[in-house]
Amino acid sequence: MRRTRLAALAVAATVALFALMAGIGSSIPRNAGWQAPAHGVTIMVETNGVHTALVLPLVSEQVDWRRVFPVQHVAAAGRPYTHLAISWGEREVFLNTPTWWDLRPGTVARIAGLGGDGLLHVAHYVRPAPSAQLRPLVLRPEEYRRLVAAIGRSLPPPEARHYPGYGAQDVFYDAPGRYTVRNTCNQWTSDMLAAAGVRIGWWTPAAGGVMKWVPETPDGNS
Repeated sequence: MRRTRLAALAVAATVALFALMAGIGSSIPRNAGWQAPAHGVTIMVETNGVHTALVLPLVSEQVDWRRVFPVQHVAAAGRPYTHLAISWGEREVFLNTPTWWDLRPGTVARIAGLGGDGLLHVAHYVRPAPSAQLRPLVLRPEEYRRLVAAIGRSLPPPEARHYPGYGAQDVFYDAPGRYTVRNTCNQWTSDMLAAAGVRIGWWTPAAGGVMKWVPETPDGNS
């Protein structure tokens, strides 16, 4: 019993330390002087409370994502899609945990200790509406171009495999990168935004560390 209690205390202390460091790291800004422009390319930052994604226009002057992520890769290929949600994460978690209830303690322990291979998740949307979980962010054209270039470094090679998604409108792709405690799915999101020049936290392992930098409306009002 004593060993069990000590082990439980050690786990609790580790979690508390991680949360403390994540809170500190996500509060230190990169690109501290950045301010959103009044006009430009509107993207969105999406969260489900645990994971974040970048929601981008399907076609813009900077990029035509249809050439990169063919709509034929999703089951519902005939819909009039306007946006893509792009995110990066750990391969086994993405493929084998359609809901968070499917996540096993052994998987969490393995990722915490050893990490895992990266995987891209791409979902196709039709005119997504802003909400508390889907927040618009305006970028200057050159900033959006830098964002596209940064995402390009996470893209799969042309011969990479793709896998069915959770529904009829999404798909997974093999992708470079190694998922670790330091390099999480939410860190990927903030790294992409930082590469564009957006003000965002330095270390954002949790979704909240990303979303606290993105106001619920472009003018900063809730």
